[in-house]
Formats: sequence, C-alpha cells, structure tokens
Amino acid sequence: MLGIKGILFDKDGTLVDFNATWFGVADQLALRAAGGDRQRANNLLEIVGYDFDRKCFRADSVFAAGTNADIVATWFPDLDLPARQKVLDDFDAFTTSEGAANPVELPGVRDALRQLHSVGMRMAVATNDSTQGAERTLSALGIAQLFDAAFGYDAVANPKPAPDTVRAFCDMTGLRPSQLAMVGDNRHDLEMAKAGGVGLAVGVLSGTGSRETLEPLADVILESIAELPAYLAGGS
Repeated sequence: MLGIKGILFDKDGTLVDFNATWFGVADQLALRAAGGDRQRANNLLEIVGYDFDRKCFRADSVFAAGTNADIVATWFPDLDLPARQKVLDDFDAFTTSEGAANPVELPGVRDALRQLHSVGMRMAVATNDSTQGAERTLSALGIAQLFDAAFGYDAVANPKPAPDTVRAFCDMTGLRPSQLAMVGDNRHDLEMAKAGGVGLAVGVLSGTGSRETLEPLADVILESIAELPAYLAGGS
C-alpha cells in the first residue's frame, strides 16, 4: 500500500456531503449573527463564501475551509476578545449540536473506511470543525469505531493548514509522517499535508474543491474516498 500505514481524513466534503450537511447550519448562524435580518444574513453568507447562483460554498472559502473562530472574526471584526470569545462559544455549541444532528454521508464512504480498517490502516479525522462536533458526527454516522481519533481545530495549537495535527497523529500512533496519507477536498488539507511532510497528499472532488484548485498541491486526485482502497492497493 505505497508504504502508507495511516490516513488523516478531512471531514466535511470528504466523509460527509458538505453543502447538504452544512448549508442549513450556516444559514441559521448567519441569521443569529444578523439579528434575524434576512438580507443581512445573506450578505454574511456571501462574505464567508456562499455562492447563491451556484447554490454551494466556494472552494477554500472561510466557511468551507476555516474554523468557527475564522467565521466569527470575519463577521464580528470590531468585537474585543472577550466578546468575540462569547460569540465563538455560542457558535461552537450550535455547530456541534446541529452539524452532527443530520450529517449526510457521501456515497461509498462507509465501505471504503471498512476496507481500509480491515487491513490495519490507522485512521483519524483532521478537521477545522470542533473536536466534539467531529466526534458526534462520526458517532451519528456509525463509523466512530473505525477511527483512532478526531482532531478538531481546538485539539491542537494551530489548526489546518499548520502541520500540528500530523504531528499529533504521529505521536499517537508511532508512525512517521512519510507513512501517512492526508485526504481532503480543500487546499488547507493539502497544505497541511505538505507542511507536515506526509507521504501522500490526496485531493478528492467530493467537496468544494476542484481539480484546478487541488492539482498544484495533490500527489493524486480521486473522485472520492470510495476510490482510495483500490488506489492504495494498486499503487497507481
């Protein structure tokens, strides 16, 4: 399997359908931030990357690739730190509850993960969602038992695209970065892979990224992780 013994998976757009899972949550967050003003909420959604014409979030936009802290900083740039932290705590609680309530699994994900787990692959989630949100999503999908850990933005000092999660997973498993693959649908995922020195950076087209945005940083691009077991087994 190309010497790969462990895999870090992005969550949204890689394991779950990003727009189907998150648009409703984003809309509610924007309405809360706008005090119920519909037009203001739409403007806030556009600011963090929602394309109303295409009805999806843009690749590498604040909402698609950033953390809740990034969203709060974008929507509330004039708040002082204590006030911003209060809003962030509210956002974290809301997204943890609502984002994990009805996650929409991407086709083929479950079978692919089971195949990889069956051959002894060590696996973890690396997400810019909160750790609790990621853990609840995996539990809601019934796949938590396949993973060693879920690393949210609040589990490391510096979230994606910094390499902290790569190092944390290596510390947990005893694997070297060169023995890991990182799989994701945004440039942040692949930038973390390169910064952390992982052995294989895999871009997937199942989320908000495109071949054009991912190709400069990816070692390989797959339609989705449904193709990953065969790719690793075949080495091509």
